[in-house]
Order: sequence, then C-alpha cells, then structure tokens
Amino acid sequence: MTATASDVDAPTLDEIRAAHARLAAHVRETPTWRWRSDALAAAGLPELVLKLELFQEGGSFKPRGALAVMLELSADALARGVTAISAGNHAIAVAYAARKVGTTAKVVIPRTASPVRLARCRAYGAEVVLVDDVHEAFDRVRAIEATEGRTFVHPFEGPRTALGTATLGLEWMTQARALGAPLEAVVVPIGGGGLAAGIAAAVKQLDPSCAVYGVEPEGADTMFRSFRSGVPESLDRVRTIADSLGAPYAAPYSFGLCRRYIDDVVLVDDDAICRAMGLLFAEMKLACEPAAAAATAAALGPLRDRLAGKRVGAIVCGSNIDVDTFHAQVTRGLGTRSAAGFPE
Repeated sequence: MTATASDVDAPTLDEIRAAHARLAAHVRETPTWRWRSDALAAAGLPELVLKLELFQEGGSFKPRGALAVMLELSADALARGVTAISAGNHAIAVAYAARKVGTTAKVVIPRTASPVRLARCRAYGAEVVLVDDVHEAFDRVRAIEATEGRTFVHPFEGPRTALGTATLGLEWMTQARALGAPLEAVVVPIGGGGLAAGIAAAVKQLDPSCAVYGVEPEGADTMFRSFRSGVPESLDRVRTIADSLGAPYAAPYSFGLCRRYIDDVVLVDDDAICRAMGLLFAEMKLACEPAAAAATAAALGPLRDRLAGKRVGAIVCGSNIDVDTFHAQVTRGLGTRSAAGFPE
C-alpha cells in the first residue's frame, strides 16, 4: 500500500531535537552563511542564506541519515556489518558511519562513479564492490544481505533516514534566526527525497509559514512526476550530470513526507546547474558538485518570481567532485550563461 501525505508518521520536533543531540558527537554542525551580491540583487533576491553542508564529514549531508539508522542497530547486527548501494556520496557516508559506530561496510558502486568518491570510501575502510549497472548493483546488494547477514542502509528511504536529515533543517532554521535572517522560504534538491523530506518536516513544524521548494534535474524528475500523478513514480533511465540526484524511483515514505510538507517541486536543466556551480565558485569560493548547486539554480531560475524580495535559504549539500570534472562543468556553464536569464 502506498503511503500518502496524511498517513505518514513524520518525526516530531522533540524527536528531531533528540536526534540532533545524539548525532552531535559524530557529525559537524555546518555553518550557515548570508550571501549577498549584485548578482542576487539583480535576480530580486536580497540574499541567499546558504546552509554549507558540503563541509560535512564525508563531503555531503549523507552521514546524518546513515548514522541515524546505524546508531539503532543491535550489537549482533553491528557485528555482521552493513551494506549499501550508491553512486558515491551515500557509500562514503556509510563507510564513515560504519567506522564511527565500530562496524564494517561493504558498498556497491557503479564503475562509472568518480574516482574521488571511490577513494574516499576506501579511505574510511569500506570494501568497495564495483558493478556495471544499477540492476546488477541491486542484485549484488541483495546477495550480500542474504549471504553475509549485513544490514542494508537505504540511501534515502525510511523514518530513521528522514529523522537524520531533519536535524539539518532544525540546525539551519536555528542558525538563520541567530544571524538575524529568519527564513521565508527554503530550496532543497531532491534525489530520492530523503534530504528534502527530513528538512521539510523540520522547517514546516518550526515555521508553517516558511515555504519549502524541492528541485530536481530535468533528467531525474521522479519526485516531480510523483507529485503530479499522486503516486511514487520511477524512471527507465537517469539523464543528468547531477548523479547524486539520480535516484531511479521515488519510495513511499519519503514521497509521503515530501507531499505533506513541500509546497512544490520544480525542474532545472544541467546547463543551469553548471551556471550555478560557476556562480557559487566565483562569489562564494565554493567548489561544489552539481547536486549542491541545484538549489541555487532553482532560486535564480524557475523560482525567481516566487522568491523575489524574500529571505531565502538554499542548501549546498555536497563537494565530492574531482578537479577536472568541476572545471569542465563550470566552463560549460560559462558558455551558456547568456541564454539562462542568470545575472551577468
């Protein structure tokens, strides 16, 4: 049975605060920064209040959800270890979390994944299994579960994962108020929906008047399609440079939570993501991966009119990218800027 917005049990604020306290020994409280510039002003934004989660352990937000799951495992389960499937960021987070809680990780990753991400997984002590495609990856993970008894740590689905990412929303809203910049809207990228579901649950319970917008790449629009159809949708193929947002399907719990708390989901193309990467580098000196620039791309693109004049938060969620790929993508963005509607 598919979960709906009304029957999904959301993490409560008390649960989110308790999880934030429990995770404090294992993750960083990443900074929030008020970004003001002529480029933003030209787009009608007085500022963007950036949540700099690219400075998180492992280079992305992912350890919050992975640890929220793994801290609940029994001693027997920890002795058997964990497994995961990922294009890189979740695998890195599971490897990091496994080391923190004293267990082992075997992660399944496509051969096309960035060498930087593979190296980070191995540096945290994970055993890396390379596969040719996503279908083989899921078959391999199921085999690891069955033969080794390892616990599968899902990359985006489930109450514990959403509870972990909700700590980010709590942290962000608290920091923004302390900076004198209470948020009127936040923009969050969506892959499978675990990040957006958790952040939205925290934000809306803290301030129901704060709008929450999700953003997906045009080539990985599972949640966008799911919002329109009313049921979790899947894709036959993912077509985007933002591989961290390339979930091939939406899952019931994260879909239900997103439907309950997210006001709308919009799409951006890869060129817009590349332009946002370049702007974040030029003005904020942030070298981020494509997924981490999606929120900025949406704020300056399809959400521009809705956000004009508001104090808006945008998350910069990850930095696991190699220098050559970053250079190529930022250069691509520079070549398409005049057609984008981005400020010159």
